[in-house]
Amino acid sequence: MRPTNTTQNGTGRVSMALKAGDSIPKPDGEWIGAIRRHLLDWYDQNRRDLPWRKNKDPYRIWVSEIMLQQTRVDTVIPYYERFMAHFPTLKALAQADEEEVIKAWEGLGYYSRARNLHSAVKEVVEHYGGEVPSDPDAISRLKGVGPYTAGAILSIAFDRPVPAVDGNVLRVLSRWFALGEDISKVSTRRRMEELDRQLIPEERAGDFNQALMELGALVCTPQSPTCDTCPVRGECRARKEGIQEELPVKKKGKPPVPARVTFGWIRKGDRVLLHRRPSEGLLAGMWGLPTVDHPPEESSPGETLKQTLADQGLTVELGSILGEMEHIFSHRRWYVTLVEALCLGDGGSLPEDCRWVEESEVTAYALPNVYRKAVKIASETPEGIQGRLF
Repeated sequence: MRPTNTTQNGTGRVSMALKAGDSIPKPDGEWIGAIRRHLLDWYDQNRRDLPWRKNKDPYRIWVSEIMLQQTRVDTVIPYYERFMAHFPTLKALAQADEEEVIKAWEGLGYYSRARNLHSAVKEVVEHYGGEVPSDPDAISRLKGVGPYTAGAILSIAFDRPVPAVDGNVLRVLSRWFALGEDISKVSTRRRMEELDRQLIPEERAGDFNQALMELGALVCTPQSPTCDTCPVRGECRARKEGIQEELPVKKKGKPPVPARVTFGWIRKGDRVLLHRRPSEGLLAGMWGLPTVDHPPEESSPGETLKQTLADQGLTVELGSILGEMEHIFSHRRWYVTLVEALCLGDGGSLPEDCRWVEESEVTAYALPNVYRKAVKIASETPEGIQGRLF
């Protein structure tokens, strides 16, 4: 299993990584056997004690895999435990209101994951008697279940030898096989899945997939992999060629698009105005504070917000700037100015997507993190600061 071509890299060293289109020497049985044996032995001794590993309940595994998408394990654990306390069974989640589900998910972000999961478990109850299907085609048709999630559930819960290729696995396989293909490409992921399929043992398929992920998380890390402690260092082609630091190859993503926005902390007595965002787009369907883009020509913060509210039949008097903050989404970077305003008149005629809420009850709503930060700033701002008008 030796690479077939060499190219000069940016460091002046010779890279032996296989490029797109190069044929990958098929691993022989002895190499595969060594990989399985060393990796599983290491996993048995080093596997982390994670709450979703307590048993092989497919529902519990499913929830964990959805939460772990684009989110670190340490971050997920408390949210997972809270969510499972609310919805200990698939049927309990299926019977819950969406608002209750979103509130239990609050703080994890990417709320479409929660909505898709909620929709999918209701489908499981309706079409599969409340039992997570073990058929690859059936489970792949569920909303929000892509190839990786399907593979993880099928292998871990049902011990089926199905690939579950996430970012950790892509990195490990890139190094094992010294692959110089861009792992952000769909074609590369498919190639990796076929490689992984050759490696997964018929027995302990779930443990093998989890061991691959665990190795990527703990040893074969993105920067400075600890190769000297790796259980399969003897089988790793990239280590033999000294190119492990150069792999995997991944095209740099576009930076988040900057946008200046204004939040309104609109008060009427002890009540605060909340606004539900549109059903599609960023933070779709979530409750938050009234939000408008801050145009460059705006003379003073809040003027556009004031006009927008006026167009909706709500007259307000602007107060002070309560604070400024920055929040980064996956593809958007918000520069936020939080402005206070006082509602004039009775404030009774509101659009359907707005409501008055007692200030003490605002946090009872499932607010995205960016709005939770703003509410905290507003709630902690002392009276009389920055020349408040009221």
